[in-house]
Amino acid sequence: MKLTVRENNEELTKNFNDACQNEMFVKLVKKLKLTKKEAVKITSKLEDCVKELEHCKNCQGLSMCQNAFKGNVKMPEKENEKVYFTYIPCKYLKMRYEEENIKKQKLNEQVWARMKDIDFSDKKRAKVIKWLDEFFEKFSFKDNVKGLYLYGNFGCGKTFLISALLNELKYQKQVRCEIVYFPELLRTLKNDWELYEEKINLYENVDILCIDDIGAEKVSDWGRDEVLGTILQTRMNQNKTTFFTSNLSLEELESHFKASGSIDDQLKARRIMERIKQLSIPMELISENKRK
Repeated sequence: MKLTVRENNEELTKNFNDACQNEMFVKLVKKLKLTKKEAVKITSKLEDCVKELEHCKNCQGLSMCQNAFKGNVKMPEKENEKVYFTYIPCKYLKMRYEEENIKKQKLNEQVWARMKDIDFSDKKRAKVIKWLDEFFEKFSFKDNVKGLYLYGNFGCGKTFLISALLNELKYQKQVRCEIVYFPELLRTLKNDWELYEEKINLYENVDILCIDDIGAEKVSDWGRDEVLGTILQTRMNQNKTTFFTSNLSLEELESHFKASGSIDDQLKARRIMERIKQLSIPMELISENKRK
């Protein structure tokens, strides 16, 4: 049976009054500065927004997303007295976009960076550049040389500088070098277990290895002990030159590896840190964010 205009308005008003029992719905109406008459007309759409915002409140990642469009939340916007509905990426989707952009930039740096491309105008980088330059000049397969644990603020050019050095060594001295973005390595191995032996063997035995962005990964016993620990132990035993880049200092990285904080985790974290210290020299780089 078709509702009359009056009955329809009464039904809409009832729905609005029921929706007002939800505190988030009321806040949304106030934020948009809607009159009751305006809000009544779009109650169901506003309720959709509230439902998605409530999903986001307890969400812990994209894999848990319950919204209509994964990683996005439906939101209202008021412009020229009209309300429009749009989808806004959540913090987890933004993080994924940012990570993908970083991966693309890092890949480009790993392929093309050379020492002639280094910007020498930033005096804050002078100490690191001098060290890299001396490493290149003195490098010999006969010597067991420690790499660098290069840490500092986000986007200051750590990966670019190490990539420039390793590319120079590869092209001018025929050194086998590999740079591996550590969070991506863990994801790759989790998705394809058959690659484990091949990848681990490569990173254990290559002449020079750079483990990029260590500390940016989600800590797990498997990633820390079976992947990272295995690679580092072999390289330490064979005196293989190893570099690291990180946003964390050595002390912060150890805390990162402690995970649960149990005695067992503390011991395993300390064991990883001892291997890193055996393989590299720590050096801090604080500079302008080149990715702005």
